Parts: sequence; structure tokens; C-alpha cells
Amino acid sequence: MKRIQLVFLFVGIIMIGNAQNVQLHYDMGEGRGFFTSTIEMFKPDKMGSTFLFIDMDYNVGDIEGISMAYWEIARALKLGDSSFAFHAEYNGGFGQYAPGGSFQIEDAWLTGFDYSWNASDFSKGFTLQALYKYIRGKHNASFQLTGIWYVNFANNKLSFTGFADLWREDFVFGFEETKFVFLAEPQLWYNFNKNFALGSEVELNANFGGMKGFNVMPTLGAKITF
Repeated sequence: MKRIQLVFLFVGIIMIGNAQNVQLHYDMGEGRGFFTSTIEMFKPDKMGSTFLFIDMDYNVGDIEGISMAYWEIARALKLGDSSFAFHAEYNGGFGQYAPGGSFQIEDAWLTGFDYSWNASDFSKGFTLQALYKYIRGKHNASFQLTGIWYVNFANNKLSFTGFADLWREDFVFGFEETKFVFLAEPQLWYNFNKNFALGSEVELNANFGGMKGFNVMPTLGAKITF
């Protein structure tokens, strides 16, 4: 496990050198109280765009250091001059539930289509995604619906960003089985300048992360943009 942690730490260091922003959040959810780092990169080009992020949780429960590492990478290929794009994505990760004990976040491959809109001044915009989802060892034919948004206002001093996902995945909680997962992470940032912001994220989820039903988990965060 330590060797895997070092691999993810090395990847994280490389990513910081290429990231567009790095975030550090303190999770204030009930029974939580740990830190999460996020490294994000979004790069548009003539053919479309590439997006990836790495999330890491630290010092959860009795775990010292990295407790969970998860990443996503997605490529969008524009369909001509339209607002639509072909989408391909991979998700995966791992975590520790106790010292020496680990678990895998099932690999998932997604493909489908995006629809994007941006204001002419790029002060706001959104992307909608309809995706086929294959979850290794679990679902050969699932789906995911995603919405992503950003709004900059108050003379660019405030930014409201985030995403919402709904997908098909079975989980068993005791004697009850759930069929769908919902996850949303809206963020509100106060931008001191172009490179530094303070704010908050509120994770809204249902049947996610080993927790049955609907949960609300706020954070306090700092963000450095490169």
C-alpha cells in the first residue's frame, strides 16, 4: 500500500506542474473532519478538450497520510462547428479503511455525447452529458447523466461552479439494495485575485460513499489557480 501511495504522490507532483488549479478542502461533514486535496486541469484545443482531476483524502479515521485516491480523465472531440462533442472518460481509484486494509473503487469507462454552451464573454456556461457507463465487475450497461456549470459575477470577485451526476449502480445497505447514485458538488469562491480564492464546497449525495440515503457535507476550501 505504501508503494501505491508513493505512485499516486509522484503522479500528484507531476500534475501540480501542469495543473490549472489546486484546491485544499477541510470536510466538516458529520463524523468526517479530514482534508481533501484536488488537482484539476482543463485544456481546450482545436479538436475539443481534455479534462482530468485527482482527489486525495488524508488522515481519515486511523489512517495516516493518503486515505483515498481517485481520478478521472475525459476527452471531448468536437463534432464539426456544432455545440456537440463525442465524449470518452475513465474513472478509478483506491482507498484504505484501516491500516493495512484497502479497497478498490471500481474502474469505470464512459462514452457518449456532450452539449456545451458558453456566454460570449465566458462569464458563464454549462455542459450536459449523456453517457453509457461500464463499471468493471458490476455493470456492463449502466448510464450516467452529468451537468457542469460555471458563473462568474460581482465583477469576477465571485465564482459559482460545480457539477451534478446521476448514474445507475447497485449498492447493498444491510438488507436493502439501492439502484441509483446521485452526487453534486457546488462550489462558491471569493476571488482575491486571479490566482487565489477562498470558499466552500457542499457535497450533496444519495447512496454514495457507503452512505445510504441523502447526505449534505460542507467544506471550507482554498484554491490556487495557475
